Formats: sequence, C-alpha cells, structure tokens
Amino acid sequence: MMTEPTRIPPRDDRGTQSAPWRRPRVVLWTAAGAATLGFLVALEIVARGYGFSGPITEQSREVIFAPESGPLLYGGLALTMVVLTWRQRLIALGIAAGVDVAFFLVRWALDADMNFGNGALWVVLGVAVLGVTRRTGQERLLLLKGTGLGLLLVAGHKTGDTWLLITSKTRATVLDAYVAAADHALADPSWLVGRFLNATAPVSTGILHVVYGQLPLAAALVGLYQLRRVAVERRFPAHHLVRTFLVIGLFGPAIYMIFPVVGPVFAYGTDGGAWATANLWPDVLPPVTDPQPIPFDGITPRNCMPSLHTAWAVTLFIHSRDGSRAMRWAGTFWLVGTLTATLGFGYHYGADLLAGVVFALTIETAMRCSAHGWDRAGVRVVALGTAVFAAQLASYRWLPTEMAARPWLYGPLLLLVTGAVVYAYVRTARAARAAREREREPKPGVPGQRPTPAEPAKAVGTTGAAPTGTDDSQDPDATDAEPELV
Repeated sequence: MMTEPTRIPPRDDRGTQSAPWRRPRVVLWTAAGAATLGFLVALEIVARGYGFSGPITEQSREVIFAPESGPLLYGGLALTMVVLTWRQRLIALGIAAGVDVAFFLVRWALDADMNFGNGALWVVLGVAVLGVTRRTGQERLLLLKGTGLGLLLVAGHKTGDTWLLITSKTRATVLDAYVAAADHALADPSWLVGRFLNATAPVSTGILHVVYGQLPLAAALVGLYQLRRVAVERRFPAHHLVRTFLVIGLFGPAIYMIFPVVGPVFAYGTDGGAWATANLWPDVLPPVTDPQPIPFDGITPRNCMPSLHTAWAVTLFIHSRDGSRAMRWAGTFWLVGTLTATLGFGYHYGADLLAGVVFALTIETAMRCSAHGWDRAGVRVVALGTAVFAAQLASYRWLPTEMAARPWLYGPLLLLVTGAVVYAYVRTARAARAAREREREPKPGVPGQRPTPAEPAKAVGTTGAAPTGTDDSQDPDATDAEPELV
C-alpha cells in the first residue's frame, strides 16, 4: 500500500526549517515595543509641559554625560549579557571598562561631574547594532531582546522617577488622613513597627536600610539566575522575574495619580516639615476625625498607594522559589525585611501593604498567563485580584471612619479578602505548573498502533527547529525553568 509522503516545511536561506508559528510572536514583540515607545514619548511630552526632562532625554544624555546611577547601567548590561557567550561577556565587560576609564580621564581633565556607567550603556547599544547589522533570524531577535531587557531596566527606573515628579506637581493634596483612619482597623502597624525600630536602633535600622535600598540588586540576582541558560539554549524563558518587575513599575505609579498618599513619616512626622499636620509619628496615634484632603508640597512624591516595594518583594519571593535553599531563604528574608522597613521607616501604612500584595499577585498571574496561555483559573484570579484591589481603594477612600469605628469587623475582613487572593493565586499557579509538567511527560503508546519514529535530537542552540508535540519547548521563549510556587 502506498502512503502519502511526509510534507517537510520549507527551508530558508540558512538551511533551517522556516517556522510560521513564530510570526505571531514577532508581531507581538513588535507591538509591545511600539506601545512602550509610545508611552515613553507621551511621558516625555507631559514632563516637558511641567518644566523637566522625561525618561527619553534622561537616558539619552547618559550616552555622553555623567550617569545618575552607574550600578543601574551595569545592571542593565548584566541583563543584556545573558544572551552572550562567556567569551563575548568578557569582551563586553572589557570594552565597557575601557570606555569608562576614558570618560573618567576626560572628565577629570575638564573638572566635570564624575561618575561611571557610560561604557555599560555603549556596550548595550552596541549589542543592538550587532544584532541588526551582523545577525539574522532568531539570532537577531535574541540579541534585540537582550538589548531591550537591559534598556528597559534603566528606562523603567527613569520612568518611575518621572512619574513621581508628575505626581508631586499634579496632586496638590494628599489622602493620608483617609488611609491613617482606615489603618486603625489594622491596629496602626506603621506606628507599632516604628516604635520597635526606634527601640532597637541602630542595629535594626542599619540592616533594614540595606534590605530596603538593595531590593533592585536582589531582584537582579534572582533574574540573572532565571536567565542563566539563555546563552546556551538561545531562547528566553516564557516567564521570568524581570517581566513582572517592569510591569509593576509601569502601572503602579498610575495608581499614585488616582490615590495620592505621601506616608506617615511625611504627613505625621518630622520629614514633612511645615506641611505635616502634626509631629505624631511614631509616638502618638493620629486622632480619628472626619478625614479631609491635606495640602502638601510640590516636591514629595505621592508614592504610597499601593506599596510597590511590597509588590516587588512579593514578586521576588515568588520567583526565588525555583532556586537553591539559600536563594529561597534569601527571598523570604527580603520579603520580611522589606515589609518591616516600609512600615518601620514610616514610608507606608498597613493598608498600603495589603494593596501591594493584591496588586503584585494580580499582575504576576496576568504575566504568567500571557506567557503560558490563558485559562479559566487564571482569568478568575485576575478578576478576583482586580475586584479586591478596587474594593480596597474604595473602602480606604469612602469608608475610613467606619473602618476605624469597627476594627473588629473591618480588620479581619481586610486580611480575609487579601488572604483569599493569596490562596487563589497559590492554588491556581500550582495547578498550572502541574498541568505543564504532565504535558512534558512521555505519553504511553496506544496498543496495536505502530510507534512513530522519533526525530533525531538537535544540538543545543540550534535555531529554526520545528515544534513537536505539546511541550512548552515549542515556544522559542520557553524553558523548563519555572518558579516553584509556595
């Protein structure tokens, strides 16, 4: 009996099988890049309207002038180098150091501002030029992704700074009195932890200042661990820490515009200066009266609701679960330390932290589903998180006196709805992970059916391989490394 010959996908000019299933991914990346560029341009225009430069100008000037943060630029270079081989990484670091030494000598001779990091930015941009001019196909896309990842880390930081300046210029009043009243339902945790740190200073405050300030460094280390195999496998994981970190930093400041809050150390402490309502934090609880918006200066950022430090620490904790025991303990330590610092230093209220937890888990679920596919469970978690987050903001704004008058009811209720989001996230994420692991397991042969010959194994790093089966490895951006959830 004659059988129909097997159809082999056409090959491109490099001799590899063309993959039309990659085209939607390329279109998606192009659309995401265009949307990001449009957002940055819009933010630049708004910033210019208020008399200061935006993220595009600030990042562009660092090609020549002294950077604001050298470590941040080298962190971006480290993310870009995940797509390079070890030999290429050494060359990249050598070039970056050489450029920085040259800039240092010129600035020293001209008595200009001294800092480092220009070399790192030059190398990141050079990788993009190399990808466009000397690479093709999947290899070009990989280098451009690495460049985009490094630049987004720096742009995200500068975008956040611009957002904070906009909040201080556009929101003349703050809603701290509302959140402080609602925080009575949670037993005023900022005042309690603030007193604890004052009693245990300087040991506790010294440690927590490092934990709070080095959260980006801890996140970079976890992110680099998750991306450690990109150079070998020539593809990014479908989902990793940096994606969620960037999206949290992108959308979080937009909530600041809706719910401007400066924090207890400014609204009720000495850091607020003449704009503070009184010098109450952390020794005296603010009275529960009919809350009103508080006029505040045009400098202090309105960056409390939700607590993005809490959101980032929760994300770091989740993604550290797939590491070694030391990394898991470090993720837990950074989460507990960050929560303690945000409260004890008076930067946030307890209500901010609960909102930050819900905000982080909602975005993390959305990013995971966008990478691995949407299902009903994921949609339910995103819908639940969005509803709970909106309910939290609404209750803080319109029910603060009721919450303060009935802490026995509203305190447990706030913890309950936040715990419901945590439980739904953990249950859904574990189920999704188990389902993907089952898909990767070899399926037993059907009795009486002739087994299909296996395709010859391809060397690691081969591009253009056609997808087989239902495994996640069909996706050029997917790897088997995924966070092991709590």
